[in-house]
Amino acid sequence: MDSKKTIKEKIGLLIIDHGSRKREANHMLFEIVKLVRSIKPDLIIYGAHMELAVPTIEDGIKWCIKNGATHIIAHPYMLSPGRHAKEDIPRMINTIVSKKSNITYEVTDPLGVDTRIAELVLKRSGF
Repeated sequence: MDSKKTIKEKIGLLIIDHGSRKREANHMLFEIVKLVRSIKPDLIIYGAHMELAVPTIEDGIKWCIKNGATHIIAHPYMLSPGRHAKEDIPRMINTIVSKKSNITYEVTDPLGVDTRIAELVLKRSGF
């Protein structure tokens, strides 16, 4: 019998938007979190704002870890690969996670260009 234990990584998905001073705008993030949770109920999923509102990215990482995550996938819930998605969020995640032992992370690309987004644009435009 092998005495080594296989340690399965427990993944936390942190969906990050910019954040706003407008409550309605911030609330939309939590609606997408609910939708994603309904599709993937066994995944640890949390929403956080990069700035201007709570919960913060640090709050989100702490919540994911508290709920068992050992690997954080940070998703910039933004359309384009601008400064926030490609520089600010990865830097913020690295700063926070580097203080936590045994936690790994990755940052995904933002939403970008996708046929499903084009279809949604047409749908919202009445086509």
